Amino acid sequence: MSAFRETVEQDHIIQCVVSEFPCRVLWSEGRPCLEYQREEDLKHITEYVEANFGVELLDVFFTAVESLPA
Repeated sequence: MSAFRETVEQDHIIQCVVSEFPCRVLWSEGRPCLEYQREEDLKHITEYVEANFGVELLDVFFTAVESLPA
């Protein structure tokens, strides 16, 4: 049952991050990957996740990648 609880918490963190920052979540083999726009955004997202949820960014997301220019 704790595995289910961890999944819910991860989903909640992901939802909060996407609603607070200019980023999106890509899914690779069922794992969430954070796509951010600028290096500065990644720094703020990392600080937000650690301060508000007490976990490392890569404990929530499989990886983080910068968006490619349009």
